[in-house]
Amino acid sequence: MVLSFGSFDGVCSTAALVICPLLGASGQGIEPNCYSRNVQIGSTLIFQPSTCFVHIVAILMTGIMIYHIRSKYTAVGRKEIVMFFWLYMVIELLAMFLDSGIIPTANVSYPWFAAVYTGLVATAYCCLLINGFVGFQFAEDGTPLSLWFLRLSCLFVFGVSFLIAIATFNSFIGFSPTKTTALFIVYLIWPICCVTTYTLSQLVLVFRTLDDRWPLGDIIFGIAFYTIAQVLLFAFSVTICNAIKHYLDGLFFFTLCVLLSVMMVYKYWDSITREDLEFSVGSKAAVWEVKDPLLTGVGAADFEEDTTSNYHTGGTAASLVGGVSGAQYYYGGGGKGGAGGYSQGGYGSAQRGYPPTSDRY
Repeated sequence: MVLSFGSFDGVCSTAALVICPLLGASGQGIEPNCYSRNVQIGSTLIFQPSTCFVHIVAILMTGIMIYHIRSKYTAVGRKEIVMFFWLYMVIELLAMFLDSGIIPTANVSYPWFAAVYTGLVATAYCCLLINGFVGFQFAEDGTPLSLWFLRLSCLFVFGVSFLIAIATFNSFIGFSPTKTTALFIVYLIWPICCVTTYTLSQLVLVFRTLDDRWPLGDIIFGIAFYTIAQVLLFAFSVTICNAIKHYLDGLFFFTLCVLLSVMMVYKYWDSITREDLEFSVGSKAAVWEVKDPLLTGVGAADFEEDTTSNYHTGGTAASLVGGVSGAQYYYGGGGKGGAGGYSQGGYGSAQRGYPPTSDRY
């Protein structure tokens, strides 16, 4: 492949990218030298069937990862990182329709869908880039400041990328299918810059703030898969296609390796975040075990009620009713009758007890 900065001629002659049918001076797009076989289902011709299968698997796997991320209620950066996986899921869904030809390249809507796809790809890399700095807590994760900064940044990148793409495809405001420098930067250079920055930021995070070094393995595997994806697509796609007799091409392995690298992003995030179980809300009902023997009744004989008055050692427990216990008052047990004692009517002859006797009236 002959790679020239700002030109998609060499790139599209090797790789069957979504935007290639819309570029070139011929008006018919740039056709790759070798691409995988097509499959006819009924009256519909399906392009890249093996790649479409990987897109479906990627959507399912991303749904599983999103579910696990959302279940970690107190993990750092949960709301920020889940946005990246939502974007990746939408990209895979849209790529399945564009790669397979379900949306035909000759259709008037194809350039708009391709522009949306281009904008979403650039936005996903922007989201990954910003997530690389969430762990440094420049703004506390999950707060409106952090979330709206991420959303507005992604919206801005999507708007710029979409505008550049649709202007290049439809030849307006100075762009054209032959003037593709801006699109080249958005589609190929921007992702590499974002991945490089994200990787460096996470290496700094691991070495400076974490005691565990195992997350480095996830970073290494993620970068390895991403690098292999680029090499297989842009360097060996034609070689693979010819060797396998057009059953597969580099786009299949590119999509598969990108899925593996995204899974490594999830694995890395999961390994560096710990959920605070004190404040977490699990999906299963909590099982409570009563440890207090007073509540369970087990060993109740070992705990006796303190019936000794603090003021009359060895005596009967005092009560708020007339300064005597209930047993003293109603049953005369332990009470002081006679002269100077506490009679049933109250204090001596004053008859202040409760309930009042008939003698008071």
